[in-house]
Amino acid sequence: MAEGMINTCVLQLELYGAPEFLPELCWFSHHEAAPVTTVAKKRHRSIFGSLLCCFRANSSHTPATPGQPEENGSAKVPQKYLLPPVRHQDMHKKCIVIDLDETLVHSSFKPVTNADFIVPVEIDGTVHQVYVLKRPYVDEFLQKMGEMFECVLFTASLAKYADPVADLLDKWGVFRARLFRDSCVFHRGNYVKDLSRLGRDLCKVIIVDNSPASYIFHPDNAVPVASWFDDMSDTELLDLIPFLEGLAKVDDVYSVLRPQNHHVS
Repeated sequence: MAEGMINTCVLQLELYGAPEFLPELCWFSHHEAAPVTTVAKKRHRSIFGSLLCCFRANSSHTPATPGQPEENGSAKVPQKYLLPPVRHQDMHKKCIVIDLDETLVHSSFKPVTNADFIVPVEIDGTVHQVYVLKRPYVDEFLQKMGEMFECVLFTASLAKYADPVADLLDKWGVFRARLFRDSCVFHRGNYVKDLSRLGRDLCKVIIVDNSPASYIFHPDNAVPVASWFDDMSDTELLDLIPFLEGLAKVDDVYSVLRPQNHHVS
């Protein structure tokens, strides 16, 4: 049983990064040498709660700044922006960066009877089935976001998992771009989404993410969401729509998000 837990955790770590709930028996595989930072903040656990492997940080984590040296002592300087030029139809829209795991979906290697998608993923020569649950109201949320914003999917997961999930999830072509782990900055053991690398005016960029570690470089651009695992009565995405509708109309997102996030912290 312990060996099975370790094997499952290793697979999760390879796909997602560091875990939300890290069992004592779960360590990085030989592909991942960096230590894992776990979370002190308690969240609701589901039967799949221990399986997702995207790091979730405490909101009291000291904010970092982009462009800092990495742990090996060398600074990573981006050679080009992560996003292509803005399309003509998005020219006057703000850019919204949306996370995948625990924000829009929950995925697990553990079989579930009510999975919305089952995605085959090859890891080390073996094909594994990933069972994906859609968060309630995700369809309505994505369609509305596509009307109001230039939408970008940005996940710390590997593309070989996240890309096929996005194909199934985004039936309307809402996402103008998809960014994966290789677009993150590895900072102090976590995969961080450096919004300054997008090539967009930061006062017009919003990130919707359940992981404070993901936006630690730009906390004042964040619209935090609660982590979701399997609660089918959840209305988080639906409840967010009116707030984001208002945010789409302001000149500077900092005028709304900075006071709100500082008040929360």
